[in-house]
Amino acid sequence: MSSNRVVVVSEPLLRTGCLLGEGPLYDASTQTLHFVDIESKRVLHLDTTSLELTHEEFTEPITCLALRQDGRLACATASGIALLEGNSKLNYLCKPIPEPEQPYTRLNDGACDSKGRFYVGSLYNKERGIPGRLYCYNPDTGVCTVADDGPFTDSNGLGWSLDDKTMYFTDSFTNIIYAYDYDASRAMLSNRRVFVDAMAQGLPEGSFCDGLCIDSEGCLWSARWGGSRIIRFDTEGQVDFEIYFPTVYSVTACCFGGPNNDQLYVTTAHAGVLGGDPNLQFQYPDSGHLFVVDLAGRYQGGEWRHKFAL
Repeated sequence: MSSNRVVVVSEPLLRTGCLLGEGPLYDASTQTLHFVDIESKRVLHLDTTSLELTHEEFTEPITCLALRQDGRLACATASGIALLEGNSKLNYLCKPIPEPEQPYTRLNDGACDSKGRFYVGSLYNKERGIPGRLYCYNPDTGVCTVADDGPFTDSNGLGWSLDDKTMYFTDSFTNIIYAYDYDASRAMLSNRRVFVDAMAQGLPEGSFCDGLCIDSEGCLWSARWGGSRIIRFDTEGQVDFEIYFPTVYSVTACCFGGPNNDQLYVTTAHAGVLGGDPNLQFQYPDSGHLFVVDLAGRYQGGEWRHKFAL
């Protein structure tokens, strides 16, 4: 890849010290970046103008976030989908994981479609034979269904194409990003196919597709767990552009924000989390901190996820 297709970012925006930073969500109406630290059971709120950082603490991990119609937040937790009511209070809407499986798996990443339905995937448990699944909660009916029972490994970054006709969904440990045909009027997924096969494109062994976002040209930005980078895949699913973070081991997720929607906010994880090697933290000392990448004049964010319809 030519040098003008690679950007190197070495300095974090904020030294947040997250164990498992994830799920960045930018609210343009308040210029606030919301994100989570799954392992610390925290939701963090950053005023991007003053850089004032506040947080809420919970008794259960919060794994991803969605904006609501009234400006408040919804979320997935380890066990269900809930509304954040402020002051660390949750109002659960559903807990879709079958009861016998609940001690051995959890929900992970998710996003809302153009009708305000909340899609969220779960993690597999190899020892127990529990697959990752994709769930969909419909706020109109109050019913949560299995949208695709996979089987998947670690369900991760998902979102929709700019024309709303394709849904993308990440299966992390297979290093695959799938594409589905999507009928928003009926919440129908069909024709699951491989959109990105990261290993076939020569990305490093031991690194995995994680969270994603989509820009105004319809291209996917996929964070690399264990890969120190974010890869932009073009509309054909080919590597097109790269952001390299030499002081970070695992880049977890990203989203566009800022007044012109051209600032890429990036979450990361501590090198020793989830069974990782804590000694790598000395080699990658900014693992767990929050970054922003100035892409003004180059790229802007697209509308790839939507508000929750409650």
